Amino acid sequence: MYIIDADTHIAPTGGAFALEEHLKRMERAGIDKTLTWLKPDYHGEEIEGHNRYVYDAMRRYPDKILGFGWADPTVSVDHAKKMVKVCAEEYGLYGVKLNGAQNNYRIDDPTLALPVIEEIAKAGVMLAFHIGADFYENTHPFRAERVARMYPEMPVLMVHMGMANWDMNQAVVEIAQRCPNMVLIGSATTEKAVLHAIKTLGAERILFGSDAPFQRPHVVRATYEAALADDVTPAERDLIMGGNAAKLFNL
Repeated sequence: MYIIDADTHIAPTGGAFALEEHLKRMERAGIDKTLTWLKPDYHGEEIEGHNRYVYDAMRRYPDKILGFGWADPTVSVDHAKKMVKVCAEEYGLYGVKLNGAQNNYRIDDPTLALPVIEEIAKAGVMLAFHIGADFYENTHPFRAERVARMYPEMPVLMVHMGMANWDMNQAVVEIAQRCPNMVLIGSATTEKAVLHAIKTLGAERILFGSDAPFQRPHVVRATYEAALADDVTPAERDLIMGGNAAKLFNL
């Protein structure tokens, strides 16, 4: 069974976000593969170099890194569309992430977000949303619902599933019940939220994620395994810790 961490970050700015440090964390945690995107510390069109860093990491370590792109329509909508095209077609990344909290826009904004999401759907790759209470209005799951309903064939990854805000956690699960193309990544959230999602949606809709290096993967993995030990079957645990991601990424 693969152990797949579905939320990790790297950046060419180095430090804890350097690829070499990322690989060390993977080894310490016993993680086989990671879904990896950039750390949003770029400015403007510097995002191009950050996406390139993720691509180069996947090219160097294709057995370890599942690369995911990033688009920022606040640089400009045209530039964000360009990033989608580069990440999906040139780099062969698995999808593109939008973060309305970090980049300060509503994830269903008809002028900024929706034209970029249309490009992601046309490219035939996955879409990931930051769903967090750190910018409640911009990233509330009801905004993701609008998008998921517009593109029911496109997998929509709900990263953080509301973080540690129980009201948002419940909203994410309720909305995911109506949107079968939503997949929840339980990173930077609570075990209570993860177990609630599993109980309501089923183990097949939940992915283990650490939010590394903001959180330590070996600690998050241990927390997951302790929390799941008495509440799910071994087969369900294996799905959450890697099996679901392996299927989603056609591994």
